[in-house]
Amino acid sequence: MTNLPTYAPWTLVAERLPLIFPEGTPNRRYCVREMAGKTVFVALYIGAVEGNTRVLQPAHVYRMTEEHAALADETDRNSYAADFLKKKKREQLAVGSRWYADNSREPIRDETLRDGLVPVGAVIKLKDMATTSNLPRYVLKADFAALFDPALTGAALEAAIAAFQTTHLSPSARARVSIMLSGAAGASSGVLVTFPNKETRNLAPGPSSIISKAVVEEFAARFLGQPAVLWLSESGNKVVTQDDKLASLIGLKIEADKDLPDMILVDLAPSSPLLVFVEVVATDGAITERRQDAIYKLTDAAGFAREQVTFLTAYQDRGSAGFRKTVSALAWGSFAWFVSEPSQIAIMRDGATTPATLADLNKL
Repeated sequence: MTNLPTYAPWTLVAERLPLIFPEGTPNRRYCVREMAGKTVFVALYIGAVEGNTRVLQPAHVYRMTEEHAALADETDRNSYAADFLKKKKREQLAVGSRWYADNSREPIRDETLRDGLVPVGAVIKLKDMATTSNLPRYVLKADFAALFDPALTGAALEAAIAAFQTTHLSPSARARVSIMLSGAAGASSGVLVTFPNKETRNLAPGPSSIISKAVVEEFAARFLGQPAVLWLSESGNKVVTQDDKLASLIGLKIEADKDLPDMILVDLAPSSPLLVFVEVVATDGAITERRQDAIYKLTDAAGFAREQVTFLTAYQDRGSAGFRKTVSALAWGSFAWFVSEPSQIAIMRDGATTPATLADLNKL
């Protein structure tokens, strides 16, 4: 049995997708582009919704025509769904201005559905089917499909969207959204950072400052026993804060004209303080082997053992352009941390001197 949702033109679907998946949503471009709007429209059009018997395949989307999409009557919608798998009927349905060519199957299947709408809980992919099967396999989640009812507007629509986001977006995905929105909200007033000693600094607005704030307030609190900030710089102001007293106490001479990173943290909990050199990456500038070597020269001169020095590259998200651009250059023996997943850390383990089996590493 198929209960067709209320007809909604694909333009309405396209208008609502960016509201449902705001900036910061994983693979957002696959969820909000025109192809996504038309894919969701066709699923609604034929009733490929959780609880119904009908399912969607990419061909339903790329063989839809402009003329047929405008036919809102249930008879026409049922006809498209029922006759689609019959070759002769399908050829008749295809008359008109096709939305996409047959070679659009892969971007609909792999990008819009597999990498876009399925991971964020908008679409269900049916199981127990061969990967190469041409049979339909996708349905919209019922609460997602309900967001495109033209009668749902105003505060009611906002509440329904919020409920969907809370239910289906993972904690890390919701963090991505919150980070992006907070960055937009702070665009004019700057980014206020609270240091471990409770002092505050106002950084210039921008994505780098948002990441820096998270490193100081989130990363340091989670991964350092007794954190302190020795040095923090930003592109518009080379030295935002500098703790010369503490730096001198541990024997580190900080000079602004040296090859220093964006931030230097110190963990005072170990008997021998641990220096953490941090690069903040919004677009570029990770801890590379060259940067690592330059910093080691500085710490060697100050008398620090290599075991007292470590390196961190901080990103907003694993899906960010900055990470994709710089991940191949990350130095071995360093760490990577993501604001959107604050309790996790990636280790670029250098096993040259201490080889281990995968079983040993799996115990870490």
